[in-house]
Amino acid sequence: MSPDNPSDAPTDPGSKGSSIGGTAAGGGGHGRLLVCATPIGNLEDVTLRVLRMLGEADVIACEDTRRTRMLLDRHGIHGASLASLHEHNERARAPELAARIRAGEMVALVSDAGMPLVSDPGYALVQACIREDLPIEVLPGPSAVLSALILSGLPPDRWRFVGFLPRKRGQRERLLADTAETLVAFESPRRLSVTLDMLAHVDPQRPVAVCRELTKLHEEVSRGSATELAKRYGERSPKGEVVLVVGAASSASSLQRQ
Repeated sequence: MSPDNPSDAPTDPGSKGSSIGGTAAGGGGHGRLLVCATPIGNLEDVTLRVLRMLGEADVIACEDTRRTRMLLDRHGIHGASLASLHEHNERARAPELAARIRAGEMVALVSDAGMPLVSDPGYALVQACIREDLPIEVLPGPSAVLSALILSGLPPDRWRFVGFLPRKRGQRERLLADTAETLVAFESPRRLSVTLDMLAHVDPQRPVAVCRELTKLHEEVSRGSATELAKRYGERSPKGEVVLVVGAASSASSLQRQ
């Protein structure tokens, strides 16, 4: 794209038919599902392509219409049609939205933050589109998982994401034990100290990073051993959203459990 060519100049992201960004599928006119990543905290962390497609979509399926409306207003996207799609209604709503795509409409799917389906609603709609062989595009963007992985300083060459850690202690222990790679998980601030205490008891020197409120004003990343962070967060419970990154289990702790 040449900035000297007026035809390539970006236009208002809120206007229909704007030329910001690009799309792998080409021009409009064909029904499809757009899975759009949205900011995880800072409303400026959204791609030009996502803004353009949100402005062009016939309907935006969103986890919380109020949260999505804030994002749209922030970027001057007005008049968008919103439909709620959350964990309590997505199975019933998915066939309706798939029917609209089949009829030629463009449906954008967003969650409150980050990428839909990743510990968020949207799986039922994607499955409905796959069953009916309807086009699906993923528009990448912000990710709390990847941001935490990089900020943790732990090895990123082999890692896995497990979503929210189990509520039951026994299941949580089994999940975290003998992990051969870096593990990334969402954790409730209320249970964080319990999880860290458990890790400190089993593997005191296990490297851990607690990433809190990523991209927001009070972003905080704490790195240290399981023992160090258990002590720190045992004294005060954190506030806000937490991503926990845990290094591979030590060979000593693995042998101890065998």
